[in-house]
Amino acid sequence: MIERVHEHIISELQQNARTDTIFIVAAILLNLLALGVNSGVSSGSPDSTTWIVFYTFIALVIVINFVVEIGLIKGRQTRIKLINGLLKMYKDQNVEGYYDPSLLGNYNVRYNLFLLVVLFTGLVAIIVPLVLITS
Repeated sequence: MIERVHEHIISELQQNARTDTIFIVAAILLNLLALGVNSGVSSGSPDSTTWIVFYTFIALVIVINFVVEIGLIKGRQTRIKLINGLLKMYKDQNVEGYYDPSLLGNYNVRYNLFLLVVLFTGLVAIIVPLVLITS
């Protein structure tokens, strides 16, 4: 039975990693797309359609980045819980020496870096077109 629990936790960790990857890649691609579209829109002659497109992409960037940030925070919390469960299981089975608990700190740093990249690309996707409009 313990093997099945172990397999389930490992499977959950793999699913968590895939979900986080999708969140990160989607957010960065959207941010870069919005940066390109809004930069192009802001350099043209402004009319009502242009402004609608511009502010729609700004709203999209804000909403998607908010969702991704929340998703990554929840992903980090899930990973910590799953790994803590593994560590307890390993301790109960007297094999805890094979997994270094300091890896939790490394995962934390990695999640913080992912959050920073998503946040920063989102800010660039918003700020650069706004600067181009005002100049």
